[in-house]
Amino acid sequence: MPTKEYFQNIFEPELIEAIEKQGNVISVKTDDVVLEAGQTVRAFPFVISGLLKISRPEADGKELLLYYINPGESCAMSFTCCMQQFPSEIRAVAEEDSELLLLPVGVMDEWLVKFPTWKSFVMRTIRSRFQELLQTLDQVTFQKLDDRLIHYLKEKSKVTGSPLLNLSHEQIATDLATSRVVISRLLKAMENKKQLLLYRNQIRLMKDL
Repeated sequence: MPTKEYFQNIFEPELIEAIEKQGNVISVKTDDVVLEAGQTVRAFPFVISGLLKISRPEADGKELLLYYINPGESCAMSFTCCMQQFPSEIRAVAEEDSELLLLPVGVMDEWLVKFPTWKSFVMRTIRSRFQELLQTLDQVTFQKLDDRLIHYLKEKSKVTGSPLLNLSHEQIATDLATSRVVISRLLKAMENKKQLLLYRNQIRLMKDL
């Protein structure tokens, strides 16, 4: 269980005690599915370390990347499923080895009323994720695919803290809901412009990107 020092700047002491009693810490490996679409949400994740990718699966097997969850954050979509008791509409996958604090769905309503810092955290999380969803919608609707690809690579580098990305062309195509052939063509064009270097299942971003 995370120490009290981890939460002291986020939650009040009474809430930290409740988290220590109710929470369960688990470790997940890269590519582990934490939550699947259609699954009943029995606990919502708080990321202690690592990174989660949240995506929306489509009926044709494609996925659309929605946002990432960094350490100290949680998933707004799982909040809404908890509060309305709906099955999950998203897929949560570990982008790297991660440590998660799982909190039971039953505490959501109680803590919203009882703890002001929890209510602020939930509202702040929903607002932040809503802004990210609007940004994703704008990209899909108004931006060309090559612009979306550049944004995707920059965001990936930002959340991982590295210009070297462990990504296959197929994975990028899945996240951007397009084909691998199109992504490979765009990446090769970007390499020719010296914006990045392509390796086997790796991409190194250059300063000119």
